[in-house]
Amino acid sequence: MNRFLSNATNRIDSKGRVSVPAAFRSVLAERNIQELYCFQDFVFPAISVGGLDLLDRFERQIAADDPFSPAANQMSLLIHGGGVFMKLDAEGRLMVTDFIRDFTGIAGEVTFVGRADHFQLWRPEAFLALQSQAREERRLAGRRSE
Repeated sequence: MNRFLSNATNRIDSKGRVSVPAAFRSVLAERNIQELYCFQDFVFPAISVGGLDLLDRFERQIAADDPFSPAANQMSLLIHGGGVFMKLDAEGRLMVTDFIRDFTGIAGEVTFVGRADHFQLWRPEAFLALQSQAREERRLAGRRSE
């Protein structure tokens, strides 16, 4: 398996760490991702987490634009100004920092959500609500196409 799939919710321990699901750690190992690039998602109240390839993809997009254009400047504000590097500890745990808490509202638990080439950190209730909303919108779109 080389994609981040599914979701799992884990508790944050008393030291502010959360265990990354084993399936996600396996993908990180398979992709040889040692350092995690984390950024505040553009749409959802979630932190997106991937490897340097994720950051590289955004930087290629910026490089394709005029570096002084509003679009390139906005993208840089989001991916550089809203991003940090993190590492898992030896036990596969991630520190739930203020960077994560302040943007997501995460408190006692974290929901890990697979997004194919990266994963996201969500407040469990927010993930369930938005997933339910997306499911309903897809259901309604399917009815309209009949």
